[in-house]
Amino acid sequence: MSTIPAAPDDAVRACVDDGRAAFLDDLAEWLRIPSVSADPDRSADVRRSAEWLVAKLTATGFPVAEIWDTPGAPAVFADWPSGDPDAPTVLVYGHHDVQPADRADGWHSDPFVPEEREGRLYARGAADDKGQVLFHTLGVRAHLAATGRTSPAVNLKLIVEGEEESGSPHFSALLRERAERLACDAVLVSDTGMWSREVPTVCTGMRGLVDCQIDLYGPDQDIHSGSFGGAVPNPATEAARLAAGLHDEARRVTLPGFYDDVVELTPHERELFAELPFDEESWLRTAHSYAPLGEAGHTTLERIWARPTAEVNGISGGYQGPGGKTIVPASAQLKLSFRLVAGQDTEKVQQAVREWAAHSVPDGIRHEVTFWGATRPCLTPLGHPALRSVVRSMERAFGRKVRFTREGGSGPAADLQDVLGVPVLFLGVSVPSDGWHAPNEKVELDLLTKGVETAAYLWGDLAEHWRA
Repeated sequence: MSTIPAAPDDAVRACVDDGRAAFLDDLAEWLRIPSVSADPDRSADVRRSAEWLVAKLTATGFPVAEIWDTPGAPAVFADWPSGDPDAPTVLVYGHHDVQPADRADGWHSDPFVPEEREGRLYARGAADDKGQVLFHTLGVRAHLAATGRTSPAVNLKLIVEGEEESGSPHFSALLRERAERLACDAVLVSDTGMWSREVPTVCTGMRGLVDCQIDLYGPDQDIHSGSFGGAVPNPATEAARLAAGLHDEARRVTLPGFYDDVVELTPHERELFAELPFDEESWLRTAHSYAPLGEAGHTTLERIWARPTAEVNGISGGYQGPGGKTIVPASAQLKLSFRLVAGQDTEKVQQAVREWAAHSVPDGIRHEVTFWGATRPCLTPLGHPALRSVVRSMERAFGRKVRFTREGGSGPAADLQDVLGVPVLFLGVSVPSDGWHAPNEKVELDLLTKGVETAAYLWGDLAEHWRA
């Protein structure tokens, strides 16, 4: 068994400082490519973004860097074998597509002309996710320079998706088609953030998602409410009844069996959440709301990170114009979404929705339930040795204790976990003020540098403790 040379902190920081200017020039160049996957008119730009990244990874030293086409936008794959026969294999995930952006949306500068102001780089994709993908290029170079290695201490692979901002419609299929080449011992997702500048954190889980529309049909056409109202079923009324019946008085979801498989928080996990400096009033202002409300017996952070939820996303039916129109409408619609947590199965939840709707809709109303897709939840065990490597590496870079969070949203991490059958870890250095998907998206340059430094420490730490 070969010895893994340590990466001295001073040597890593010197390498990062030496490479910082060129790294930021590269990032600015990449950010100028408007790789908006949701806009068909930008498809050539998305491909140009993938080609740019392949060239940059090749220049970094990856012996394999290639475009993987999908029925939609292209992904990028790269591979740099360690050379050590017992080295673990780590797959880094990120995405190179970005959200739409236009100066008229409220940007202070052109969203695709990067501007550095007061230690921040403003551009669409600066934080989500080009900055957090690219820091791995300087990170691996610093790792090599500080250790004297010619190849990483781990077998290092990257998969950089081109459709994440469009819902990853082809990503799961790509993973299955390319599973052999993507085989690894752990996945590292660099598409998340931290609690704040002052409180570095590691995300340990993301919720899953099931969303649907329920269409309700009554009379064959709108009919007179005086002649027929009160004597025939009203689809709009039944849509309202469904929405009202989605929760009980304790704000728990009423779908049969909805909580049966939920992995409950341990007392230790609840303590870790409670350690975070959460200001509920400030959070409410961010939410543009006035009072917290949710499942009884749980804190706000527990509700948005570790508890399953159901939301009415939209309800419609009948006359919507000015004034009144006294009818019983022919149809109504209800749009619902369910955020799922560890243990829950998307297919079981979809079946529960079907059964709940069938039981709740009265005779005389025909209904259809349409699902748009599903994302499974993802959770990293707190005791996993690879997670401890991420935490140690971040603590070396930031010089302070790292705490733990989860994400309330959903993403492709669960596909990586399910298809590849390995644990998923998260390493992100963005902060809430970076404005993902919003005007004036930016990244804090000193935090981006800490991401580079963390990556430089991580590969040696993972290799060392994987073998231990």
